[in-house]
Amino acid sequence: MNQKYLLYMYLLKARTFIALLIVVGFFSFMVPNFLTPSNLLIMTQHVAITGLLAIGMTLVILTGGIDLSVGAVAGICGMVAGALLTNGVPLWGGNTLFFNVPEVIVVVALFGIALGLINGTVVTRLGVAPFICTLGMMYVARGAALLFNDGSTYANLVGVPALGNTGFAFLGSGSVLGVFIPIWLMVGFLLLGLYLTRKTPLGRYIYATGGNESAARLAGVPIIKVKVFVYAFSGLCAALVGLIVASQLQTAHPMTGNMFEMDAIGATVLGGTALAGGRGRVSGSIIGAFVIVFLADGMVMMGVSDFWQMVIKGLVIVTAVVIDQFQQKLQSKVVLLRRHEKSSNRPPCLKQHMDNRRQYDTRF
Repeated sequence: MNQKYLLYMYLLKARTFIALLIVVGFFSFMVPNFLTPSNLLIMTQHVAITGLLAIGMTLVILTGGIDLSVGAVAGICGMVAGALLTNGVPLWGGNTLFFNVPEVIVVVALFGIALGLINGTVVTRLGVAPFICTLGMMYVARGAALLFNDGSTYANLVGVPALGNTGFAFLGSGSVLGVFIPIWLMVGFLLLGLYLTRKTPLGRYIYATGGNESAARLAGVPIIKVKVFVYAFSGLCAALVGLIVASQLQTAHPMTGNMFEMDAIGATVLGGTALAGGRGRVSGSIIGAFVIVFLADGMVMMGVSDFWQMVIKGLVIVTAVVIDQFQQKLQSKVVLLRRHEKSSNRPPCLKQHMDNRRQYDTRF
């Protein structure tokens, strides 16, 4: 086989990592403090937000779906956390129930999962296209977040010691072994995503569903359960992002997560996940998140305007899709070349036998 095609294939498969090296090299030259340990740690903390959303988004896209609601779900989950910490839950008799921080995290996580279950149920049971369903959920969740406190924020989420709900800031700004908690969460969910997709039957079901849904259904793959699961998992990731942002700011804002879904989709596409489904890796999406966030933070440090940042990020995402399409065409060409080589390397007697068999098959 022509070695040129193999070289192109290897370069295309490593394109996300190469893009990351280019981004880091460029900004390390343009911005003196870009590669300092403290700055890298802060930027990686920013990556954790996009990375968590990208992990959930990857599983959804692998099944051939899309989730446009993750940003709005993050926003409303942050508002739920703010309401629980500030106002508690009113009970009968004029009493109020307050939750401690771990309980708030569990409640909000379950709320995010519930929103994801709604998305998955509407997509699978009612037959609504994922784009339309999650677009509708995006508007519903964003509107509900604005209605939650009449468009206002829940500020100063420090808690009250007497109520036992202090320590919320640790989730977003605390550290273990010198590494911020959001980064640990991203690493944990990355390992979970790798395990699910590589080591479990569920992972094979996810790839089969996105590769060829009709064939997967005939093979006995539980399509409905798989799709409901990936949307619920995406809702969980969005809920954690809402909690992290509210914890870092010590404020729950109804517009939290605006356009987060675009960064998550961009990171997923940059990481090599095909929008048609059936092909991609969670690890690639994390590298894509590093590219997106390092690019954005580098432009901020250089003083690039927000408008130009949007233009550049959009061009990067479109370029990634074009390269992905080129990779698919090149892979098809490589497969054809390999088949041609195998047929040309057959012994003459076997080749004659195969030709005779093909002639026989054409008669019937």
